[in-house]
Amino acid sequence: MLKLSRKTILALEAVVDVAYNARPEPVQAKEITKRLGIPQRYLEQVMQHLVHEGVLKGVRGPRGGYRLARERRRITVGEVVRLVSELESAMDETEGQVESPLGEKIVRPLIETAITKMLADLDSITIEDLCSQADGAGVPGRSDERMDFTI
Repeated sequence: MLKLSRKTILALEAVVDVAYNARPEPVQAKEITKRLGIPQRYLEQVMQHLVHEGVLKGVRGPRGGYRLARERRRITVGEVVRLVSELESAMDETEGQVESPLGEKIVRPLIETAITKMLADLDSITIEDLCSQADGAGVPGRSDERMDFTI
């Protein structure tokens, strides 16, 4: 079942951060976690999963980090939410437990319908849309940093 956990929300923030802050060079994990205010190891597993699933691209080396694997207009919020939820449900021990007939025939179908509608709404929102909103809201990004050419 889909969960909008803190990890899902932070993963979405991290993908938007990469899209919003990656200019010529990739965005380093330590920069992302500093802006999000979380420990670096907290998102590592999710970021690697997003690399494996083709949302992000990992760049190795001293100036390495993350980039979007596709154009930001081709990545939807719904896709990111689904991928992180899949990762979490694979680790969830409660999946597969026996449900009551009321839960199985009434409650679960209701929740699944609501989730389907929510994901359809999230599929209509792209990472580019969120970056535009961030820009319009005046969220500072890496491109806003002033270059200092003082010698």
